[in-house]
Amino acid sequence: MPRLTANGVALNYALEGKACAPVVVFSNSLGTTHRMWDEVAAEVAKTCRVLRYDTRGHGGSEVVARSATIDDLALDLAGLLDGLGIGEVHLVGLSLGGMTGQCFAANYPNRVRTLTLMATSAYLPPADGWQTRADTVRAKGMSAIADAVIERWFTPNFATSGAVRLADVRRELLAIDPEGYARACEVIRDMDLRQKLPSISCPTLVIAGADDPATPVVHSQTIVSLIEGARLVVLKNAAHLLAIEQPSAASESLLTFLQLDAARR
Repeated sequence: MPRLTANGVALNYALEGKACAPVVVFSNSLGTTHRMWDEVAAEVAKTCRVLRYDTRGHGGSEVVARSATIDDLALDLAGLLDGLGIGEVHLVGLSLGGMTGQCFAANYPNRVRTLTLMATSAYLPPADGWQTRADTVRAKGMSAIADAVIERWFTPNFATSGAVRLADVRRELLAIDPEGYARACEVIRDMDLRQKLPSISCPTLVIAGADDPATPVVHSQTIVSLIEGARLVVLKNAAHLLAIEQPSAASESLLTFLQLDAARR
């Protein structure tokens, strides 16, 4: 996959689908890569141009050994779009990707046609919990947190029904650079987007997993309450990585939302 330097960071990306169609950008969660979107992106790419990328410190993107903020992650995305000559996009993010999406939509309102936020939060304390996780992976590596993280990512049923996909996700988590992961934890530690959300004016869809212990439904409800006109969809039998656990339901919700936007044009 190609890399493009954006905001001084080499970002790994994949651009696929219909060349002249609207661009849908997918931003990944903490501890995953662009491959977390495989099933959803495959459906969306049938009618749209799809851009996926690895957040800094994840997958094939550069590990940056300096502190960052959620505004920096939004600036990374802006630089990637600039480098690819892409203007307005439909932006989709899950967890950390959804945090990046919120910040990007607030900071660059003219570049976001629609915003879809999955299993995410505008504010996710306690700060010391994120610092402890960052310290742990720096000292002991990704294997020290893998079991606990994956238990929160999926429902117990998926451990059986989706065992093959789960094993793939686990391999990718273990391959994440500990420093890259730790820096992302510290971004979430310091993040509070609640003051930014009322400035978001684009059509917004928020999708939550009914069984998500990492970002429970109440976090999605808070986002919806702060973005005028935002609507909420709650997926049954879905925990945190709902795009992997319930890709058909996630894709259907997203595509219906995009079709409604197209009809408004």
